[in-house]
Amino acid sequence: MVRQWQAVRPELDTGPMEIIGRVNRCAALLQQAEDAPLRRAGLSRAEFDLLGALRRTGHELTPGELARETFSSGAAVTKRVKQLTERGLVERRGDARDRRVAHLRLSEAGRALVDGIMPEQLAYESAVLAALDADRQDELAGLLGELLSRLEGHMQALRS
Repeated sequence: MVRQWQAVRPELDTGPMEIIGRVNRCAALLQQAEDAPLRRAGLSRAEFDLLGALRRTGHELTPGELARETFSSGAAVTKRVKQLTERGLVERRGDARDRRVAHLRLSEAGRALVDGIMPEQLAYESAVLAALDADRQDELAGLLGELLSRLEGHMQALRS
């Protein structure tokens, strides 16, 4: 792709495209492979992210907190929570002071499902990264962290 652009528009600096294109391609390939255990469990990536957020925080969350934790819209969280509650993976508890507020937590089945899937996910990720030694992994994590921080700051500034 870069060579093609350089052939038709040699004056363009395609360096950024090489990085962004590779990040996007890596993300797409990782997403396809990572979703295999989720598909076997009958979960979408978004549903697993929601279940994972409830598991890793270790306490009940409101739908709004869950939306912030998973970078999702409130409407998307509401839809997913409804589906996961119907499947017996999430439990809702009403707030004693405000009936409009719900508190969400994993059911025992939800906790068991997340705990069963996580080792397989982590094993896959370790295998993917095994081509890089620990120092290179740390370097990559640091660089991606910097990029992510800048992108999140840029997106926040655009919303303001």
